[in-house]
Amino acid sequence: MATQSLIKLIFLGDSGVGKSCLMSKFSPDGCHTQHMKTIGIEYTARTIDLDGEPVKLQIWNTAGQERHRKIAKSFYQSAKGILLVYDVTDELSFTEIINWLRNIEEDHTNIKKILVGNKADLDESKRAVHAARGQALADEYNIKFFETSAETNMNVEEVFFSIARDIVLESKASRVTHDDPQTLGINQLNKGKAADELSLGKIKRSQTIS
Repeated sequence: MATQSLIKLIFLGDSGVGKSCLMSKFSPDGCHTQHMKTIGIEYTARTIDLDGEPVKLQIWNTAGQERHRKIAKSFYQSAKGILLVYDVTDELSFTEIINWLRNIEEDHTNIKKILVGNKADLDESKRAVHAARGQALADEYNIKFFETSAETNMNVEEVFFSIARDIVLESKASRVTHDDPQTLGINQLNKGKAADELSLGKIKRSQTIS
């Protein structure tokens, strides 16, 4: 049986952008219900089949209110991925994403991030942030960008699978780098050379004494 990987993901973003709904839609039972504004922290877990390998996603939803930002920051250290969510009908929620990104970049530059513009199903006349602006911000920080709808299930699965796949691939690439046979071969060669030089030195000293 394949070893199951564990990935902790967290949601960040302003209150009311739909983080709870996205989490609910992706939860194992796929239950899509009405949510009150998050008070504190929500949690769910789901095991997915990622390219033939089981991967367990632990998903944490932190409150978006300013007073809870210190709580959110405490989760950065153990999280492997962050889903930054804004409401495409709310300009302020998009502006706040920039602040979240700056806060994350200060201390956690290596954590995998993905930008999510939610509520994309709503009438275009209500849209405040066009997809091109979301993509431009994502390009600036070299992260992926999706527009989603928890209401219609648009791109919900794709967002979670995308960030999980990137984390797993990066982890594998890191292991390959550390276990690269060529690198190991060079190290072993250097060790062997050092051992030979040490032995040669002992022989020379022995001959001198003799």
